[in-house]
Amino acid sequence: MYYEIAEKLLDFIKKSPTAFHAVREMETRLKDEGFCELKEEEHWKLEKGGKYFVTRNHSALIAFSIPRKEVSKFHIMASHSDSPAFKIKENPEMLFDNAYVKLNVEKYGGMLCAPWFDRPLSVAGRLAVREGEELVEKLVCIDRDLLVIPSLAIHMNREANEKASYNIQKELLPLYGEADAMGSFWELIAEAAGVKKEDILGHDLYLYNRTLGTVWGAKGEFLSSARLDDLQCAFSSMEGFLRAGRENFIAVHCVLDNEEVGSTTRQGAASTFLKDTLLRIHTGLGRSYEEYLMTLAGSFMISADNAHSVHPNYGDKADPVNHPVMNRGIVIKYNANQKYCTDAMSAARFKEICRKANVPYQTFVNRSDMPGGSTLGNIANTQVAVSAVDIGLAQLGMHSPYETAGVRDTWYLIQAAKEFFQ
Repeated sequence: MYYEIAEKLLDFIKKSPTAFHAVREMETRLKDEGFCELKEEEHWKLEKGGKYFVTRNHSALIAFSIPRKEVSKFHIMASHSDSPAFKIKENPEMLFDNAYVKLNVEKYGGMLCAPWFDRPLSVAGRLAVREGEELVEKLVCIDRDLLVIPSLAIHMNREANEKASYNIQKELLPLYGEADAMGSFWELIAEAAGVKKEDILGHDLYLYNRTLGTVWGAKGEFLSSARLDDLQCAFSSMEGFLRAGRENFIAVHCVLDNEEVGSTTRQGAASTFLKDTLLRIHTGLGRSYEEYLMTLAGSFMISADNAHSVHPNYGDKADPVNHPVMNRGIVIKYNANQKYCTDAMSAARFKEICRKANVPYQTFVNRSDMPGGSTLGNIANTQVAVSAVDIGLAQLGMHSPYETAGVRDTWYLIQAAKEFFQ
């Protein structure tokens, strides 16, 4: 059971090198399950008993189902599609010493830089392409080992193991080819996308880690992969959503983008995407704005974004008594300064969901002398005022290009999500 789910998760992540690909994978799954696609720029004709989804920027997605009976609550589970990575700049090719071609990149999100060195990388993302008089989007993924960011030998930097400061512009540019590769990058991208190079008018391209996910450990208890934060939660939310009956509430599976850079984009948690969608659902069912506000007051949201496991080599970095551990259940996240949206009532409600789903839970609080990160829950609350809890799955190596989590925890979150949507 656990291993079957773990393999499905790793397959989903393999097919999702960027947020655009992750959303495409979810779109495909939803269509297979009979969901109808809606467009923001078109009129929505909603029916009781209907199943729908809508995307924004092709990197954020909201799926929802409307029960046949009259209901007055939303049950929302929100996660995010993006992960820290290197984004390819405009005019990326750089010739060095008439010998090597490297690519010009910039950092996206708060990443751990060191693990990006000396591992096989490639390029994936979105292109804006001219087709006749139209502009269309094309997804592209170079499905082979293409790049490496080479580290500097210890002989030339004797302090390499004492210092961990990196200049992105100088030290983390990936090696692409020898001098004769200069000018070929866009030809390579165009060929992979099946378009002409001269028709590519824009791009959102990123480096991605080519190392495949794996299950490992003395008893196969751990899994490691790229982009566990936050595709592990997005996958679990979707699985729980699709496995549930969804007959007692308007069930909403929400995956937002740009959490790693603050969420302040039109497809992020600070945008109106979730608010617009919920309001259109309500008005599409013939209800007033006041009834929409009444519905929000009785609704609930789970903000699902992975959490820190206590580290076996850095136990002093954890709170003295709150020690989340991989494979011991879903982590409820607390913060007095509202970096997380959990409060007493929302935590109690989520604990009841876990009890009914028969899955364990645990708690995370930062050390009081160490500021932690934030997530999408409290940001989304500024647009959609609902009771909410922040949760996640315990992991190690967060924001590394190769992260580690527990094999059993994905199953736990799927079961909790199913119970929530049920």
